[in-house]
Amino acid sequence: MPCSHGHFMKLHQIRELVTADFEAVDRVVKHRLHSQVALVDQVASYIIYSGGKRLRPLLVLLAGRACGHQGDQHIEAAAIVEFIHTATLLHDDVVDGSSLRRGRETANEVFGNATSVLVGDFLYSRAFQMMVALDRMPIMQIIADATNAIAEGEVLQLMNAHDPNTTEARYIDVIQRKTARLFQAGAQIGAVLSDAPSHIEDSLARFGRHIGTAFQLVDDALDYEADEGKLGKHLGDDLAEGKPTLPLIYAMQHGNATQREMIRHAIEHGGLDNLGEITRAVASLGGLAYTARLAQGEADQALAALAPLPETVFKEGLSELAKFAVARKH
Repeated sequence: MPCSHGHFMKLHQIRELVTADFEAVDRVVKHRLHSQVALVDQVASYIIYSGGKRLRPLLVLLAGRACGHQGDQHIEAAAIVEFIHTATLLHDDVVDGSSLRRGRETANEVFGNATSVLVGDFLYSRAFQMMVALDRMPIMQIIADATNAIAEGEVLQLMNAHDPNTTEARYIDVIQRKTARLFQAGAQIGAVLSDAPSHIEDSLARFGRHIGTAFQLVDDALDYEADEGKLGKHLGDDLAEGKPTLPLIYAMQHGNATQREMIRHAIEHGGLDNLGEITRAVASLGGLAYTARLAQGEADQALAALAPLPETVFKEGLSELAKFAVARKH
């Protein structure tokens, strides 16, 4: 997707701004993953170390540092957010029946559905144990609310599945809860831990919400345009599951009767019978361009939200993260 901001940092360069913090998060994750039950250890490690981008913990670290956080509570907070995210992935892949994530087999494919669901529960509850240990009530509230919103988003998504009448508004509602909310929580926690003034906390929460929305919009567009090897999931996964995401919703609104019928059928029944044709239709009808435009708009709002933060390399890291969200190809 075109990025209108010229030169920007690569993800590994953004991470390098908080290298020591990032390594510390890794140590906490390793330590807290440990369970007396061997299978829990095995599955949790499998998913945590399966090559994710770790964007959410990175967001917590950068937000904390951008607010001048001293000490190491942001390390614990970043690990908590990563655990919650990972729990949702374990459950998600079971609900969606996915067999590939990040280029390798999903945990449910390797260990089975029951194990994946239960280890997801372990990670959720471990995150809550760690939150209690942090002993900061506002953070418990932010994360408890976010976790609840994610669950609602999952159910809403389930209601949209196989429904060709899903509107753009309903789709946006799902991604605001399901994806954007945890980004929002992560950025906000960085501010809370630093005892930042409330206008900074609000700005960071807004930043997180917009960058999370941009990230998911790009993700949904990539399902119809990416090079499968790079992306690490099956192309057309969303289509196969009858998931009406924005590129598809837009194409259906703007297609001719034949195209509309073909997309409607794909959403209702799932499956990839017409993947090639639908992919071409989504692109030619402007579904990808429209989704990219919306994502860029969200990224621009995220950047604007950073205005009240003091000028630091960490603030720069946050703005680079917003640019990465829309420029990425995987």
